[in-house]
Amino acid sequence: MLVRIRLERRGYAVVLAKSGREGLDELFRRTPDIVLLDVVMSGMDGWKTLEQIRSVSDVPVIMLTGQGSELEQVRGLRGGADDYVVKPYSAPELVERIRAVLRRAPPPTVRHVLDDGVVRVDFETREVWVRGEAVELTELETRMLVAFMEHPGLTLSHGQLVQLAWSGAFTAPTEVRTYVRYLRSKIEEDPARPQLIETVRGFGYRYRVPSAPAG
Repeated sequence: MLVRIRLERRGYAVVLAKSGREGLDELFRRTPDIVLLDVVMSGMDGWKTLEQIRSVSDVPVIMLTGQGSELEQVRGLRGGADDYVVKPYSAPELVERIRAVLRRAPPPTVRHVLDDGVVRVDFETREVWVRGEAVELTELETRMLVAFMEHPGLTLSHGQLVQLAWSGAFTAPTEVRTYVRYLRSKIEEDPARPQLIETVRGFGYRYRVPSAPAG
């Protein structure tokens, strides 16, 4: 890959990932200083990969794309990218963009596990346990669960859940309610009487800080 060769000539250690999923695996394995993320990839595209990165890490991300429209750039920055570089670009320009982002970025961290004593999310293996038992969640259900776990005791409105789980993409209230129902069916002991995700009528939903099982 030409970008890799040019960066290595300038003293950077580069790890190449051929897909978004492979890139996420490398993120957990190595905790890089910065990620160069191409928008166009097979399978999981750059936007979806960016969502996944931001759910677990604050590593700086520069988006690389052939689309130079203002709307595309705004989408990248709102999605959590630190910079946005339009193709074609020169090697010196890319290096200076990298240096500028690294200068203002704190050391990156990667969160591997979120655990409140009852619900446990392992971001590296993409596994979820509830009361010690593994449960199968979709990526969207997992993002919604993480949003709740990161804001225990707070009432999250439809709009806030859209920002946290759908990255701000337009989503009808009925779809939010549907996914809350899906999530409850998988993590609640009795979905008809939820103990973890409480409905706050007229406002939204609240994640109750669970009590760990006795013993």
